[in-house]
Amino acid sequence: MLLDDPIANVLYIDLNRKKYEIRRREDLFSKYIGGTGVATQLLLEECPKGTDSLGKHNPIIFAISPMTSLFPIVSKTVAMFKSPHTNDLGESHSGGRSAISIRMAGFGAIVINGASDEPIYLAIHEDKIYFRDASTLWGMGSNFTVGRIIKENEPNPGIRSIMRIGKGGENLISYACVITESYRHFGRLGLGAVFGSKKLKALVISGKKSIPISDIRAYKKLYNNIYKTITESSVMKKYHEIGTPINVNPLNEMGALPSHNLKYTRNDKAHNISGERFAKDYLGRRIACAHCPIGCIHIAALRIPYENKPYFYKTSMIAYDYEPIYSLGAMVGIYNPEDYLKLMDEVEVLCVDAMSMGVILSWAIEAYEKGIITDKETMGIEFKWGDVKQLINAVKLVVKQPNKFYKALAKGVDFASSQFGGKDFALSFGKNEMAGYHTGPATHIGALIGARHGHLDNAGYSIDQKILTKKAASPKEVVDLLLLEEELRQVLSSISICFFARGVYNLELISKALKISDFNFSVEELNDIGKKIHREKYKFKLREGFDFKNLKLPKRIFETTTPVGDLDREYIQDAIDYAKDVIIGDLECD
Repeated sequence: MLLDDPIANVLYIDLNRKKYEIRRREDLFSKYIGGTGVATQLLLEECPKGTDSLGKHNPIIFAISPMTSLFPIVSKTVAMFKSPHTNDLGESHSGGRSAISIRMAGFGAIVINGASDEPIYLAIHEDKIYFRDASTLWGMGSNFTVGRIIKENEPNPGIRSIMRIGKGGENLISYACVITESYRHFGRLGLGAVFGSKKLKALVISGKKSIPISDIRAYKKLYNNIYKTITESSVMKKYHEIGTPINVNPLNEMGALPSHNLKYTRNDKAHNISGERFAKDYLGRRIACAHCPIGCIHIAALRIPYENKPYFYKTSMIAYDYEPIYSLGAMVGIYNPEDYLKLMDEVEVLCVDAMSMGVILSWAIEAYEKGIITDKETMGIEFKWGDVKQLINAVKLVVKQPNKFYKALAKGVDFASSQFGGKDFALSFGKNEMAGYHTGPATHIGALIGARHGHLDNAGYSIDQKILTKKAASPKEVVDLLLLEEELRQVLSSISICFFARGVYNLELISKALKISDFNFSVEELNDIGKKIHREKYKFKLREGFDFKNLKLPKRIFETTTPVGDLDREYIQDAIDYAKDVIIGDLECD
């Protein structure tokens, strides 16, 4: 590490005392690179055992890497916290300008502790940190309005990042998210609620620091090679042209698109909410995260007439991706693209996780259909497949939490089903709602044993499609592949790249790129670091009460066939048991 590299600067902020300090932490960055690796260690240091996830001692940690600002698509900021949604490891990644802004401000990580007595937002402009009064911003109906007000009152437009919460975070919805630059999110596991618990409405960060490079010639050569590979890659091209919604049609055709709360995995109307349909009829613009040449963020233009004002229209710009289309489209029976966009818009305004909300609503629709919940619980709302008006009203009530039922929905589908019944069709994994893949056993095993219980932990759906559709594999073989991928992803998220570029940034290239900043790791050392970080995450999980014996799949998963056939309970249990033996065994030997 170069001595003057600001990446080792960690900004510690105390919201209680309205104080801050900067510490050099070469010890962490030289050992764990940055991003996920450093954030995991800071979480272990700063989060007391058994802390209340909505209490003042739960830290918010942001971390980036030595490659941030230097190479294309190294655009992610890693957030770490104890999740109020799972009471377990909370980790979320976001793009936008967040990572570049933290780097240019002169920091490699930010640790926010304590809680404010009154609403505030943080303004970080290099070494100057301000605790701004946010009383007038608290309670505003739309997080987009909050963003506009902050833009008008803070300097450095074009290079700053603005992270903020909406009513979901203020009302402590356990899956509330933090939105950044209008269209990117720290989405899953409830970072927005942690912000809300600290009365932290927003965080603004900017700077113009320079980054030291010892060999400019070598840097330029490597940069150009990476840029050329990325921009000419056919894999990256699909993200630009159609984006992640390109998954809708193939998954539907192969019988792997969860629909109507996973009652079905195919629907003859799914093409109406496909990436191709949105690109043809609704695409308004494409945008990119800072220092990314791909532009995978697809924004739909939705023209909505004003009520009682003929010839007057409002045009809303709404981002769309595969996961929200799955959850707020197919899962709730919405196949009209405009209805989907209207529901998505409401979810965005209130700033809650789209994937969790869709799965929760689909459970509620089925519970209402079965008579488990009635008009008494729903306060007169009729939960029906595809009824966008009623579902928008339901989302508003979930955030307001006017009764026991909506308070339960505000804590997720696992909690709601524990209170009202319907566990058999409550689609959660380790208390985190299901992602949009019913491809086979690997995707569900991966979600169960993944450190975040999410589909991006290890991409089990890829193992289903590439391996299990062609040959049988034992539970041990599947888990070995899942763990190998998850360990690799710890390295990728420690250098803070977007996972879309994982096919470009192999370990050999990462090793070369890190040397530009004088971080010398061989391929073998990077492999060891990835495994170490993964086990450190499990150290935190186990410390906070995680137990493999509690990992169960709802009955619905076994009732609906997959492209590789019906799932077998014994097979999945054997996989969980084997994963437990490997992970616990490694920790005991550490």
